[in-house]
Amino acid sequence: MRELKRIPTPRTRVFGGRGSRNPRDQFDVIERHTQWGLDLLDRYVKFVKERTEVEQAYAKQLRSLVKKYLPKRPAKDDPESKFSQQQSFLQILQEVNDFAGQRELVAENLSLRVCLELAKYSQEMKQERKMHFQEGRRAQQQLESGFKQLENSKRKFERDCREAEKAAQTAERLDQDINATKADVEKAKQQAHLRSHMAEESKNEYAAQLQRFNRDQAHFYFSQMPQIFDKLQDMDERRATHLGAGYGLLSEAELQVVPIIAKCLEGMKVAAAAVDAKNDSQVLIELHKSGFARPSDVEFEDFSQPMNRAPSDSSLGTPSEGRPELRGPARSRAKRWPFGKKNKLRPPPLSPLGGPLPSALPNGPPSPRSGLDPLAILSEISKSVKPRLASFRSLRGSRGTVVTEDFSHLPPEQQRKRLQQQLEDRNRELQKEVDQREALKKMKDVYEKTPQMGDPASLEPRITETLNNIERLKLEVQKYEAWLVEAESRVLSNRGDSLSRHARPPEPPASAPPDSSSSSNSNSGSQDNKESSEEPPSEEGQDTPIYTEFDEDFEEEPASPIGHCVAIYHFEGSSEGTISMAEGEDLSLMEEDKGDGWTRVRRKQGGEGYVPTSYLRVTLN
Repeated sequence: MRELKRIPTPRTRVFGGRGSRNPRDQFDVIERHTQWGLDLLDRYVKFVKERTEVEQAYAKQLRSLVKKYLPKRPAKDDPESKFSQQQSFLQILQEVNDFAGQRELVAENLSLRVCLELAKYSQEMKQERKMHFQEGRRAQQQLESGFKQLENSKRKFERDCREAEKAAQTAERLDQDINATKADVEKAKQQAHLRSHMAEESKNEYAAQLQRFNRDQAHFYFSQMPQIFDKLQDMDERRATHLGAGYGLLSEAELQVVPIIAKCLEGMKVAAAAVDAKNDSQVLIELHKSGFARPSDVEFEDFSQPMNRAPSDSSLGTPSEGRPELRGPARSRAKRWPFGKKNKLRPPPLSPLGGPLPSALPNGPPSPRSGLDPLAILSEISKSVKPRLASFRSLRGSRGTVVTEDFSHLPPEQQRKRLQQQLEDRNRELQKEVDQREALKKMKDVYEKTPQMGDPASLEPRITETLNNIERLKLEVQKYEAWLVEAESRVLSNRGDSLSRHARPPEPPASAPPDSSSSSNSNSGSQDNKESSEEPPSEEGQDTPIYTEFDEDFEEEPASPIGHCVAIYHFEGSSEGTISMAEGEDLSLMEEDKGDGWTRVRRKQGGEGYVPTSYLRVTLN
């Protein structure tokens, strides 16, 4: 019975205790670490989600900003859209809008590839972790259950051993007692034998339970738990790898839009370089070019004529006989009448095809007639000046202008442009209606040949409507063409009137001063024939002298060059007022183009005249 006491009892703590002999039983440590990893994954997903919201809000604000500064009117109706400054600003707005689109793309990529995928992966990791830990806890519970059974069998074996030892001692004491009966001794021996047998059975049961527990414990520590820990380790490493890939997606989403953003910035740079101040000035001129003729010089009103009605020998007097005196027989141009408009020759304007256009007749007031009283002359001059002043005032316009269908309320050049635009719109509409009519005719022919496809009569209303539209548009085209011809003639007339006053450059006087009258009579007849357009016509068939006292006051001084230019083409100045030039010849710029396609230049060898502006490369001083 003493041998039963020498059976060792297990004292080792199980799974995670301080006395654990295996470092892989740190189940709680691994549980905390894996939970921290999943929390980090969720925190990163939340960070990326908030980053996505920031990008979306940024893109939305950029788009709102672009929309705020975009023009409200369409480009074709907005004259400011023709300026390079406005076009560059619109291009910058478009690039900013594209930049906002790239920020939206970043937000979308982060949302789909990071937030959704990592959130889904986090849920999978949580499920897998839960499964592994349930398996580990189940194995731990099984081991603890086996340990409890081992403890119970050990306590039973210990109790049975004590009972057997006590029964053996009682039987031995009765056997030595002389007063004990034989029956008592036999009964005590039987009881001791029974207790000894029970202790032997408890011993066998305890030994078997101990062997089973040791086997289960070895399987738990050396096989079952290492497998579970390996699975948890693999899960945690996969989570960390996936999280690192998510970190990379954050930068990859940015790098993906870098080329497009660089193009947006390059587009802004190109837009900044596209601003052309010179071109904008020309656009402004073209937009607001009126087409009005420049007003003529204000005529001199001589209020001293009533005092000099008596005949005298002054310079205002007339010779007693013969034609009016002309200064200098060698003058190449006529004298200018001080109260009238000089009749200069001008080169013919160039047409779009390169040929000359018909010259417009000068419409200035006539020169004073002979035989009229000076007061009557002044009255006639004042009447002729008023329309010029009125045309000058019309340039300012008024707020109460009534808009007419033919745009006659606009200046001539603007009227021509608007009529041309309306004519082009009507022609496009007309062509569209004609194409629609042809399509309906073909459809009708198909219906007639194949009735099952449709009823030909159903197309008649549309065909009739199309024909009516065509007739209406044709009438409108004719109407606008007539208005356009009238407007173009008006513009050409104004151009011709303006050019006729500035076509021929001034030349230095070649004749003697006004007081040398000895040479005036000798060439008066020939000068009359050559310059009959400048001679004041006689009302009663007799010529009166030109008042020469004011000749010197109205002579033009030779102008100085305002720049220089180089001829890029050869030009033969065959018409009146033009000058020939050779390709590559350097010329002095005397007067800029006034809008009629001609520029006045001076050659180095001498001589001035008009040449086509498109034939020159001009540089202003």
